[in-house]
Amino acid sequence: MSVKTDATGRRAISLEVELPGTVEQVWRAIATGPGISAWFVPSTVEERTGGAVTFELGPDMVSTGEVTAFEAPRRFAYVEPGWSGEAPPLGTEFVIETLSGSTCRLRLVHSLFTDADDWDKELGSMETGWPPFFGVLAIYLKHFAGQPVGSIRPGGQFAGTEIEAWAALTAKLGLAGAVPGDRRAAPAGGAPPLAGTVTRIDQGAHHQVTLLLDRPAPGVALIGTYQWGGTVKTAASLFFYGPDGAAEAVRQQPVWDAWMAMHFPASA
Repeated sequence: MSVKTDATGRRAISLEVELPGTVEQVWRAIATGPGISAWFVPSTVEERTGGAVTFELGPDMVSTGEVTAFEAPRRFAYVEPGWSGEAPPLGTEFVIETLSGSTCRLRLVHSLFTDADDWDKELGSMETGWPPFFGVLAIYLKHFAGQPVGSIRPGGQFAGTEIEAWAALTAKLGLAGAVPGDRRAAPAGGAPPLAGTVTRIDQGAHHQVTLLLDRPAPGVALIGTYQWGGTVKTAASLFFYGPDGAAEAVRQQPVWDAWMAMHFPASA
């Protein structure tokens, strides 16, 4: 973890990623509600300084904040005062730099308005949590930029270690031992419809696999395991793009919910 302290005492982390697309495409993806919803979580943004932002992080988990900078198409920032209980406000800043006509560098900085280290663990989780979603963002910009999206985020629990949960989840979905470039498909009749090309594997702080989907519809799947509050969780973020994306999400939600409830029940 690389938490840094600035001259004012604020604690911060920063990440950078190179992305395909023009600066305008990247801006729409990181500074508008439909754009953020296409690769992260359902979100809304009032596109002005002082406007409201909301992020639906999970069931009964909505984080809200205020836009502190809206300098299209280069800099977008917001602050979330109540992002985690008694924690100090969390500031987030995105800065876009053009590298070429079709490639940009995105820099993200999270900063806490405190000089105490009480929330360094949370900052560390953010530092390791963003890269897989940046992988989804890169796929979205390369293959689906500007298209409407429908998304679902089914999840479950596992009575064992995270590594055991990862082994069970990938085995049941036909993803065990996958490496980038593999073509994989979930077993017919034993899992939700899922097929595509593996683009990324994360087995560090998070265990996750990313696929560019062609079944059940064009899109992206980010599937993995993590620990939260002493409980091992299984999770999937599935994004379906195009004019039928929202309808596909409606079709797939009950399928995935039932599958997670059967194999990774919340009572585990």
